[in-house]
Amino acid sequence: MTRCAVFGTGSWGTAFSMVLADAGCRVTMWGRRAALVDTLNATRENPDYLPGVRLPDAVTATADAAEAARGAEFTVLAVPSQTLRGNLERWAPLLDPGTVLVSLMKGVELGTAKRMSEVIEEVVAKEGAGAGPAGGPDGVRGRVAVLTGPNLAREIAARQPAAAVVACADEEVARRLQTACHTPYFRPYTNTDVVGCELGGAVKNVIGLAVGIADGMGLGDNAKASLITRGLAETARLGSVLGADPRTFAGLAGMGDLVATCSSPLSRNHTFGTNLGRGMTLAETIAATKQTAEGVKSCESVLDLARRHAVDMPITETVVSIVHDGKPPLVALKELMSRSAKAEGH
Repeated sequence: MTRCAVFGTGSWGTAFSMVLADAGCRVTMWGRRAALVDTLNATRENPDYLPGVRLPDAVTATADAAEAARGAEFTVLAVPSQTLRGNLERWAPLLDPGTVLVSLMKGVELGTAKRMSEVIEEVVAKEGAGAGPAGGPDGVRGRVAVLTGPNLAREIAARQPAAAVVACADEEVARRLQTACHTPYFRPYTNTDVVGCELGGAVKNVIGLAVGIADGMGLGDNAKASLITRGLAETARLGSVLGADPRTFAGLAGMGDLVATCSSPLSRNHTFGTNLGRGMTLAETIAATKQTAEGVKSCESVLDLARRHAVDMPITETVVSIVHDGKPPLVALKELMSRSAKAEGH
C-alpha cells in the first residue's frame, strides 16, 4: 500500500487525503493543533473544515511531523502559500530521500515572487533533504509535482466528479502521482508544464477576487464574463514570458480552475471579493472569513512578478488597488474601463 504524508489539515488537505485513501493509499495527515488531530482520530471527522464528512479508515492524523513524514512515497504540502517556506525549513530534514513533494498550494511568495515549486526546490536543496546526486535545486526538480485544477474541496469531499492536473518535470513521476490519486470520482491528467499549471492556479485567485467584487457591486454577467476572459489573457501573457506552454491555459489548470473559482459560492476568493464589493472593509472581510483566501496576499506577489518581467496585468493591478490600497471599487472600475482601447490580442 502506497504511503502518503499530507502536511495540513485544512479543507483541501483533508479532502485530498480522502482522495488518496480512496485510491488505495495509506495517509498520515500532519496538523499543528494537537486538539484537532485528536478529534480527527477519535471522531473520523474534521469539524473545523469539513463537518459531517467521515474520513476513510486509511487516514490517520498526528501532530508529530517526523511521524507523518516517515516512509512516505508522496509528501503532500497543503498549507497557506505564504507559510510554506518557514514550515518546510522545519520539515525538510525529516523527509525520506526520494519522496515526491506534491504542492496543493496556489500562490506566489511575497518578497521573492517565487512559485511554490521554486520555494520547495530551494528549501529542500538547501536543507540537503534528498537533493539528489546533482545537488541543488536541479537535483530536486524532478521530484516536485503540482496538483491543480477546478478542485473545490467541499465537492470533492462529497465525492462529486472532478478532474485535475498533476504536473511534474519528470513525466514518470507525474504518472506515479496520477495513479496514486485516481478514483472513480477524481480523474487526474498529467502535464509537464509546471510553470503554466502553477501560474494558472495562482492568478485565478486574483481574478476570482475581481469577479467577486463585481458580483458584490451588482454588476451583470457581461462584466463578469469580460473579467474572466481578460483575466485569462493576463495569465497567458505572464505565462508566455516565463516559458509556459500556452495550451495549458486552455485546460483544467487554466480555464477550468478559473471558471470554478469565479462562479462558485464555495470559492473563498470569490466570496471574499463579494464582501469587498458590497462595501465591507478589508478588516471586516478578513474577520468574516474563516479560511485563507490565497488571492488576498498573492495579488501583490503576482503583480510583483509581472512587473519584474514588464508584463501588463491591469485587472491584477486593480485588485491590488482595492484590496491593499483602499481604493473604492467604483473608482477602480471607472479607471479600468477608461484604459486606452487596443486590439484584443494585446
